[in-house]
Amino acid sequence: MDFEVIKAQLLSAVTLYGGKIVLALIALIIGRIVIGKITSLIANVMEKRRVDRDVQPFLVSLITVLLNVMLLLSIAGIIGIETSSFVAVLGAAGLAIGLALQGSLANFAGGVLILIFKPYRVGDLINAQGFTGVVEGVQIFNTILVTPDNKTIILPNGSLSTAPITNISHKGKIRVDMVFAAGSQNGADKIRAAIKKVTDACPTALKDVQHDILVTKLTENAIFFDVRVWTPSSAYWDTYYHVQEGISRQFALDGIQAPKPAEVSVALKQ
Repeated sequence: MDFEVIKAQLLSAVTLYGGKIVLALIALIIGRIVIGKITSLIANVMEKRRVDRDVQPFLVSLITVLLNVMLLLSIAGIIGIETSSFVAVLGAAGLAIGLALQGSLANFAGGVLILIFKPYRVGDLINAQGFTGVVEGVQIFNTILVTPDNKTIILPNGSLSTAPITNISHKGKIRVDMVFAAGSQNGADKIRAAIKKVTDACPTALKDVQHDILVTKLTENAIFFDVRVWTPSSAYWDTYYHVQEGISRQFALDGIQAPKPAEVSVALKQ
């Protein structure tokens, strides 16, 4: 082995690439410092503008990765590595991955939109994709619902971001609509008074809102009432079941007789 030849080659390599390597190291150090400053500035701006705390780490991480990729490409150019082919390979790989993960990317984009624009929040009662439940979590790919019967429903964010959603909790209060029937021989005033006793005594019904007790249908043997009770959104089912049971008990206490079953079934079908 000719050590003089090796020495000469090393000296040549150092002479050729030494300055570029030093310059690349300086660019790497300065670039990392600049990236840190930029990401800190972006984080502060998002904090001042009250961007959701769940979104902030994700966006900062995404921006950091993009800036670091740009820095590495710049350093490769300084050293003398041809970056055009490298960028082409990255683009082709990104396209292939994007096509393979098209559904996941749609869910990812939907999750970002939901976290930013907040059509619903954790704890909201919503109806979406044919399911009604309380939002237990909003993840980057899926939204987790818990139904009233304690089932866990996992819905993809891609479809949620483009389909209609009913946010039952958004306004803070909701109207519980129910229909009750009693025999016409009891008289409308007596029936209404019995229903009002129940709605007034309901602990989850709002006290500063007018509740409706309206005659909606009259037949030969029955009077039908639409009962509309306002309640906090979180107490929807509590109010519904309390009024249902309360009216059954109150009708019995006040001696209010039920209509004939055949009359009720015919009227409800009309």
